[in-house]
Amino acid sequence: MLLTDENLLLERLEFMIRAVIFDMDGLMFDTERLTHVATAQAGRELGYPGIADFAREMIGRNEKECSGLYTRYLGGDFSYRGFSARRQEIIGALIRENGVPVKPGLFELLSFLKREGFLLAVATSTSRRHALPYLEQAGAARYFDRMVFGDMLEKSKPAPDIYLKAAAELEVPPADCTALEDSPLGIRSAHDAGMKTVMVPDLLEPDEALKKTVDFCVPSLFEVIELIRSERKESGT
Repeated sequence: MLLTDENLLLERLEFMIRAVIFDMDGLMFDTERLTHVATAQAGRELGYPGIADFAREMIGRNEKECSGLYTRYLGGDFSYRGFSARRQEIIGALIRENGVPVKPGLFELLSFLKREGFLLAVATSTSRRHALPYLEQAGAARYFDRMVFGDMLEKSKPAPDIYLKAAAELEVPPADCTALEDSPLGIRSAHDAGMKTVMVPDLLEPDEALKKTVDFCVPSLFEVIELIRSERKESGT
């Protein structure tokens, strides 16, 4: 759902935002694809060659929920801890070789938002021990005022908890926040938290039901800059 009608776009941009909250995997970094590759390789090595078939269902969920789902699908003998450790080794090797894969427009957007005075937070389902190194290695961590990680909460996306916590950390009402997400679970989470939502699809496109929930859907982070510029122009701020 790419909004191309200028009048409709400007009409829907009539809201004031004070903070922008970013998902991480698939939104800032092209790590969902790395995870899919590593999931398939680790599964083959450990005797679960079909494990990648379930990978997309895990997008946006924290480790606790992923562990439960994989165990349900693969049986009680499946060791999520061992699988997760091997998968992370593979991802780590790929990143050491090629660097953190940054999505186009990320640093242009972050620089723009900081210049314009927005508060910024991360709200990722990934645990702190895995997410923070990505943010630091990519050079993105310094842009954010607060960071909320998946292991800081009991409930994962699509529950609104992580976005509510991010807003509370920033001391900004959820209604004054815009959330940037690549996954349907993340959009549902931010929407139910009472935030405006912008989807930048990665591996999953919005279905018909999600199109009725998401406020904007754009092809890259560059277009987010244009959305905010349009809002500023219209509101005169």
